[in-house]
Amino acid sequence: MKAFFTVTGRGLGGDAVVALNTMAALRKRGVECIIGLDKTASSDLFEKNGFEVCKISIPHAGGHSATKLSAIRGALKLVTATFKARSAIKKSKSDFVVAVLGGGAIVGSLGAKFARKPCFSLISTPLDSKVCPKFNYCYALPELDAFRFDTLPKNMDRSFYPLTDDIGDGKEEIALQKLKEYPNFDENKKTIIFSSGSSIFKGMIDAINIVANSTDEYNLVLIGRPLREEYYDLIDDEKIIYVGFIDWINHLFKFADLTILTDDGVSLEEAMICGKPIIALTKVKWGRYQNMAGVFKGAIIESEVKDVCKSIMKAFENYNSLKENAEVYGKQCFEAADVLADKILKKVE
Repeated sequence: MKAFFTVTGRGLGGDAVVALNTMAALRKRGVECIIGLDKTASSDLFEKNGFEVCKISIPHAGGHSATKLSAIRGALKLVTATFKARSAIKKSKSDFVVAVLGGGAIVGSLGAKFARKPCFSLISTPLDSKVCPKFNYCYALPELDAFRFDTLPKNMDRSFYPLTDDIGDGKEEIALQKLKEYPNFDENKKTIIFSSGSSIFKGMIDAINIVANSTDEYNLVLIGRPLREEYYDLIDDEKIIYVGFIDWINHLFKFADLTILTDDGVSLEEAMICGKPIIALTKVKWGRYQNMAGVFKGAIIESEVKDVCKSIMKAFENYNSLKENAEVYGKQCFEAADVLADKILKKVE
């Protein structure tokens, strides 16, 4: 059996990881997977993991930050993109399509429709949640309001983000050795991670600077690449341990005492699998609010950037209960990729 995936973005961030982890779960079940990426996206992540890459066109309308103008611009490119996807799907001789998030969900959904192939869309944005359910079966991810509905439409189910099998296998000693390479790391201090995903948004830099300027009690570790070049100038290397974009985050999650993340995406679940309490900073990415504390009840403290120091104190005061709840949700998140793959294959069969 063969599956064709479509995914939006640069081929490096959260959308790509969701696609990669779902592909890996299907491959364990004997399904050959091909990934369709936009011609401007990097294929390295998928090729490194042994997946065939096909370059097509996937317009990006802005996801959660989409405006009417960006949506219109994306729609104008959609006709060409749809038929390129249709052609690639038919040429690959795939049995079904998995359309992943935003533009990737929409292009895959429409391409599969014209190629007359079953399609399953993973949806989380206002735009893909309006379009995709009209054409095929969908899985709502935690960012979507529908994830929290008591009753879902007949053509929709819910799914936690699919994650890698090894995310819970982090080793604290590996993170410790790597952190020791930084001169401002103190082994006797508690360690707090700050991350907004593969890209560092200014709100996350503002938050870590607020803490760095308020106390020297913690090791403050910043992960990712600044969204804009000028953001590098805002990172104080004397007070902050800036590790960049790393491939040892599972070890770091295991080692850290607390994680401060944005209220979206895969990182929340990865931290929970490692049993770590989480502070979710709201309105950091494009000003949006996802209510992840409403999904992972008792495992997340929500905070605005300006209140980050108070939230850190609250997290350590309630550390044990936050950790216990994180571990409960972590088990469900760890199983998400396998559960999703099984559901898809059951419907295909």
